Amino acid sequence: MEFEDLGNDHLDLEDDYPDFAKKVAEKLGEIGDKGIVICGSGVGVDICVNRYPQVRCGLGYALGQIKIARADDDVNCLALSADFLDEEVAKEIIDTFLNTDFSKEEKKVRRIAKL
Repeated sequence: MEFEDLGNDHLDLEDDYPDFAKKVAEKLGEIGDKGIVICGSGVGVDICVNRYPQVRCGLGYALGQIKIARADDDVNCLALSADFLDEEVAKEIIDTFLNTDFSKEEKKVRRIAKL
């Protein structure tokens, strides 16, 4: 699977997560597909990317929750907490996000159109 890392390439205590989250949101507008954003709580990046009309981001904290978010709500971006998720759980959530398809049920499509 190909991916592009839009984050910083070194530790910079002065950088700000909205700058990197914005790059992910803009890239989703260009190419579609899926994106993953991460910050301490996950909430800040989630708020940031959801300001873009092409993004439907969900804050992932459990496997079942993100599976439903993909299948029912067709989220195309995953926000994760660096401070509250253990690395193995985060990897499992990412795997679920990347490998769960949107159900395309008529009522799900209709509801997404109303967002």
